[in-house]
Amino acid sequence: MEQFSPKIGFLPFIRSVIFYLFYPLFSIIFCTLTIPFVFYMPLEKRIKILINWNKVIMWWLRVCCGVNYKVIGNLPEEKFVAVAKHQSQWETYFLQLHLAPTSIVLKKELLKLPFFGWGLSLEAPIAIDRSNPRAAIKDIMSQGLAYLSQGLNVLIFPEGTRVAVGEKGRYARSGAEMAIKAGVPLVPIAHNSGEHWLNKHFVKLPGTITVVIGDAINTEAHNNSKALCNQSEDWIEKTVSEISAGQYAELNPKEY
Repeated sequence: MEQFSPKIGFLPFIRSVIFYLFYPLFSIIFCTLTIPFVFYMPLEKRIKILINWNKVIMWWLRVCCGVNYKVIGNLPEEKFVAVAKHQSQWETYFLQLHLAPTSIVLKKELLKLPFFGWGLSLEAPIAIDRSNPRAAIKDIMSQGLAYLSQGLNVLIFPEGTRVAVGEKGRYARSGAEMAIKAGVPLVPIAHNSGEHWLNKHFVKLPGTITVVIGDAINTEAHNNSKALCNQSEDWIEKTVSEISAGQYAELNPKEY
């Protein structure tokens, strides 16, 4: 895949500045109004209320920066482990909303952020210490299996950190191993969010982010997490390249 070199114009720059002027304000207002009321609610009900903040961010991004999205493919009816490409911050917001109720694996530092982190901590995240990989793997597995047993899905970014468009990180197999141990499907997810929510840059480029949900992989016949991880990795990387090449441009959700 060719290196992605976005052209950043003056208007997207101004629109992005406006986006970030109101972004923290929305977070403060929403968290102030909701956290005191949801603190003692059951987990699933609490998540349903708190993810409305994600809806606000998706709405503001569309209105202010002209960034929309479309989803191709369907999620299984049963609980699952999802593994997704990680190009930007956008998919952490959108997938947490689209896969709800879900527990997302993230770095524990995020929970220390005022307002945003406080709300996030109430949504059953799997917060890990990336400086201690061995402990992080144990936390992902133990907490992920526990949340699956409580009726939540689990979302993992197997590359571990955001990777620029056209690049690929090393895929960890914790998601595949968790799905096998829990006996639930593994759902691969590809997208091109990094072409609009630029990695390591605050400018947002207008357009449509395409999210493709792959067929759920039945893990009952699998006992090799490495092979399962490789299968999902190959599909994700191939599909990301196809999205960027425009192969899904004319396809709408009803035609998939």
